[in-house]
Amino acid sequence: MTSRSADERAGARLFFKCENLQRAGAFKFRGAYNALASLTPAERRRGVVAFSSGNHAQAVALAGQLLDTPRVIVMPRDAPAVKRAATAAYGAEIVLYDRDRDDREAIGRRLAEERGLALIPPYDHPRVIAGQGTAALELFEEVGALDVLFVPCGGGGLLAGSALSAEGRSRGCRVFGVEPAAGDDATRSFQTKQLQHVHNPQTIADGARTSSMSEMTFRLMLRHVGGMVTVDDRLLLDAMFYLWERLKLLVEPTGALGAAAAFETGTPIAGARIGILLTGGNVDLSQVGAWQRLARPDSAAAAHK
Repeated sequence: MTSRSADERAGARLFFKCENLQRAGAFKFRGAYNALASLTPAERRRGVVAFSSGNHAQAVALAGQLLDTPRVIVMPRDAPAVKRAATAAYGAEIVLYDRDRDDREAIGRRLAEERGLALIPPYDHPRVIAGQGTAALELFEEVGALDVLFVPCGGGGLLAGSALSAEGRSRGCRVFGVEPAAGDDATRSFQTKQLQHVHNPQTIADGARTSSMSEMTFRLMLRHVGGMVTVDDRLLLDAMFYLWERLKLLVEPTGALGAAAAFETGTPIAGARIGILLTGGNVDLSQVGAWQRLARPDSAAAAHK
């Protein structure tokens, strides 16, 4: 997708990869399907377990449905209702946990051991990373070489896969990871060259509320990624609503991180060819009023009066 008004706002030529229109509503389907399809027939019969706040959950649930694979999904109790409902609709068994008290990875490992399930983590898996990287691969194949690619970053699977795709298809392209400012662990990891953590970051970008990258995605980031930037929630929502209103693209907050970086962070992109991965469109519409008040407090107050 392209937009002259978005180009004017950014001062650059923008190419949006619309993973909000992907199956299950996010890029996560790519990695989940690739990982499940790579299992042996015996492993698929036994089933898989995954942990996720939503998009990876839906992706594994749908991939398992298509590949006739039983799947158990560990989800936080406060996961967006729309994502939890979709995961259940795809036929997955859901196990809930409390973000503040429980360790989702420990729950996943325990279920894997008790039931003989294959663990499919959201990003710490080579097949998942390879699958996620096909989103950027398709963008390069369709629009040609780019100068910069903005990639939303949670655990770093998409970022790592995208950077590998850039090396193969657009060697001069600088790949930037984009995080919410409240969950800047990957940015600090990039700057310090040591793996950093953050506990339950409070941000509307629920897909980027991971505590840290994995050792695998961290090493790939240091080797192949050009930089990291952060965006605060208000600027992120402004970019998301712009995409809704001007491009008619329903993108969730996490999915708009790359667009926010192009519009707001001051990254030098003037006149360049810029790729932006819009990573998901699973919007919890019950949150829109609160998001509007956060993004536009003055206009919201005036409307209330």
